[in-house]
Amino acid sequence: MNNPFKGTGIAIVTPFNTDGTVDYKALENIVEYNIENGTNYIVISGTTGESVTVTKKEKAEIIKCIVKVNNNRLPLVLGIGGNNTAAVIEEIKTTDLTPFTGILSVSPYYSKPTQEGIYQHFKAISQACPVSIILYNVPGRTASNMLPETTLRLANDFDNIVAVKEAGNNMSQYLQLIKNKPEGFGIISGDDDLVSMVALAGGDGVISVIGQALPKAFSSMINLAIEGKAKEAFKIHFDLMEITSLIFSENNPSGIKAVLQQLNLCNDTVRLPLVEATEGLKEKIKNYLAQFNNR
Repeated sequence: MNNPFKGTGIAIVTPFNTDGTVDYKALENIVEYNIENGTNYIVISGTTGESVTVTKKEKAEIIKCIVKVNNNRLPLVLGIGGNNTAAVIEEIKTTDLTPFTGILSVSPYYSKPTQEGIYQHFKAISQACPVSIILYNVPGRTASNMLPETTLRLANDFDNIVAVKEAGNNMSQYLQLIKNKPEGFGIISGDDDLVSMVALAGGDGVISVIGQALPKAFSSMINLAIEGKAKEAFKIHFDLMEITSLIFSENNPSGIKAVLQQLNLCNDTVRLPLVEATEGLKEKIKNYLAQFNNR
């Protein structure tokens, strides 16, 4: 087993024009901006990419756009997950995964399966998938927690399950995973506010939301933490604490799109049922960035 997903990955947004169509030029700019500023890999069609309101046709065009502008410079990960195991397998089998180093697959949501159900779901996906798999545990969205015992059972049983994106905001669960994981299995933080601690404890980095807006600072923090340089890592961590909190204070990705708009990378349009960040939040983000850019 070898986890190739280390350092700073980003859960890239799907930029929209004001009429709600995908803004491919902005998408190109965000990819280029991240490549130039230290991001290590890009995750397409995750929660932050508003995957649930993107059509199959749009998803194919988004993939095409990112693959073209990336031009093999960074590893790419594609979100393929859901609570219909057969449908997930069908998407895996009918998608050209040649450009991708791996897929990110969320633990089944809404259905609230048992731990055995979660295990059997990912077993079936593993047997059908020709590339590496990152498990994705996000209890706040799925309504069930994939316990460390289940994650580690999958890690030990299937060679192509190489990492987990853990996003339960539970430091104890992170530590259980890091302590007991098999050699080469990656523990990736999905919590931007905990990632410094996770990396210092032996985690492999992050799949980040805020990282795509401030990739230079964020990736520097991750690299320092992975190297065990706690004091230096926390200096940046403390600088980023406010903006990390702000972008999640209403909903994701409305917060990060408000940041990206301030950076002239895309506008802040989201698709219903999400709504744009409030004016109050936008003002706080604007004030933070004015101060941050002057440090």
